[in-house]
Amino acid sequence: MGYVNFTWRSGEKKYYYHFDRLQSFDEDILAPPTVSVDTHGRIPRKPKVFSVLLPCSGNASGIATFSIGLLIESRKGKPLAGTPLRLRLRKECAERVGPDPECDKKCANGGWCNHEKICQCPEGYMGQHCRTALCYPQCMNGGSCTSPGMCSCPSGFQGRHCEGGICKEKCLNGGKCIQKDTCDCPKGFYGLRCEFTKCVIPCLNGGRCRGVNKCRCAGAFKGNHCEVTPPAKSTQRNLCQRPCRNGVCTGINHCLCHEGWHGKFCHRHGQNTTAERSPPRRRKVWV
Repeated sequence: MGYVNFTWRSGEKKYYYHFDRLQSFDEDILAPPTVSVDTHGRIPRKPKVFSVLLPCSGNASGIATFSIGLLIESRKGKPLAGTPLRLRLRKECAERVGPDPECDKKCANGGWCNHEKICQCPEGYMGQHCRTALCYPQCMNGGSCTSPGMCSCPSGFQGRHCEGGICKEKCLNGGKCIQKDTCDCPKGFYGLRCEFTKCVIPCLNGGRCRGVNKCRCAGAFKGNHCEVTPPAKSTQRNLCQRPCRNGVCTGINHCLCHEGWHGKFCHRHGQNTTAERSPPRRRKVWV
């Protein structure tokens, strides 16, 4: 077999991997191994299959030794206990001998017969007569691998590995099609097409429903349904060099104070005791 499958997952924690060694010690017999994923990245949270490919070179027969090194680290860069892994393994390969037309006819997709009259398959194919294509990762949702790395998807699915769904009717309100005729709805919406809102009274002024009768308002709008309009900004605000603490600026450095406040900038509380007094009148005295 020209490959080995492995399944891994990280669960809720974040782990990062790095294949720091993919080496063949007998390249005349075995080419350097490769992996079906990037040589470094993050381990998936959910179980996922990846493959280590072990392609024979076809130049010689024998048993080749190869090495695989894998380092796994936590989010903080600390190596996981037991890593890095240093695996030293062996694989037997058969040299391709002179052509055998009758035997070669049985081998499909560029395969050829070895001296034991067994089909040697090119990379991407397997089986007794090299008729089974290989896809990494495997085709999902009932898809079939028709050529190396290419899946033929059943009705209602799409994507290189048939991982994406096709919805006959478009998902609404920001929903995304994730399976056949199945929408993944954002917060605050539900239904086959995310057509229903959890807010009985619709959110106004550009607000978005984020839960049962809970709106997230846009801009400065407020209220349970974003129905409260923000107060208009006063065009006279900049006419007062100092702000009116308890009043409204109505002119150049002139404040109109709220009830119970006085002073140039409405900063004094209580009754105004500085009322203007008229000068005393002179009394005439007749003698």
